[in-house]
Amino acid sequence: MALESMIAPIPSEAVMPFAGFLIYSEEMTWTLVALWSTLGSIVGSMASYFMGMYGGRPLVLKVGKWLLLNVHHLDATERYFKKYGPWTVFICRFVPVVRHFISIPAGMGRMPIPTFLAMTIIGAVMWNMFLAWAGYYLKENWESVKAYFHIIDRVIVVLILAVIVAFIVRQVVEWRALKKAAVTDDNS
Repeated sequence: MALESMIAPIPSEAVMPFAGFLIYSEEMTWTLVALWSTLGSIVGSMASYFMGMYGGRPLVLKVGKWLLLNVHHLDATERYFKKYGPWTVFICRFVPVVRHFISIPAGMGRMPIPTFLAMTIIGAVMWNMFLAWAGYYLKENWESVKAYFHIIDRVIVVLILAVIVAFIVRQVVEWRALKKAAVTDDNS
């Protein structure tokens, strides 16, 4: 769960339902699953938070051009995060893929650590225990349900790729418009 809360592509959807299955088979307890999954989420989230805090803006400005990011995007993200930061951290704990990265802008925005931890803990406990509960109630159907995990993963990957493609297309269109405006200004 520590790796899942960082940038590592280890989905909690693969880990926590199995923990629920282990609770059902009495190899683990609800208390230990809640404790260790939350602790892992905190450790991973804090590591990403500090990456954002200490490497954040300079790192994004340095490598952002390769991701089609510019100062305008960074400024807009920081303004949004200052206004809605705590709720963003909480809600993003339930969003696949996004939860791996949300701690970085929290660190970049220097969200107060107690607020960040509170939203992280509340969101992580709710999400982790929901997945453990699902695994617990899947019990004897575990093998048949496990076969569908790859379908869910593929749907998530396709959705993420669609968002990335839409983002890139938008950036290229904006870049071309800015370049055209610059050429027009130079000719004036």
